[in-house]
Amino acid sequence: MYIHQTIVRLHNTDAAGLLFFAEQFRLAHDAYESFMESIGYPFAPLIRNSDYLLPIVHAEADFLKPLSTGDRLEIQVKAETIGESSFTLGYLIRRDRNEPVGTVRTVHVLVSRQTGNSLSLLPELRQKLETIS
Repeated sequence: MYIHQTIVRLHNTDAAGLLFFAEQFRLAHDAYESFMESIGYPFAPLIRNSDYLLPIVHAEADFLKPLSTGDRLEIQVKAETIGESSFTLGYLIRRDRNEPVGTVRTVHVLVSRQTGNSLSLLPELRQKLETIS
């Protein structure tokens, strides 16, 4: 499991002062980017220079409790499945390292930048994903 810590910012909330629903995906994606950078796959070089991309092809979320500006969050990232060309990440969002407040699940596929066709996961990426399964 990989752990990312963050805080709900004012710009994450709606007019009622609660986390805007789409922001839960943004929080999960920030945790995903942090994890990928920690294992040697930062997005800037990947997007600019690599022969492959890792688009999200499915995303879902459950909202368990409302969040407000200033709430401190811990986002636990876990590889739920690792396939031939894809992987599924599960995110558990907890307030104050204890209270579950939401979950997110994303499915990523490794694709060729030129053709858009799926590719086999890179062995090193597969190995790194297995460390959080």
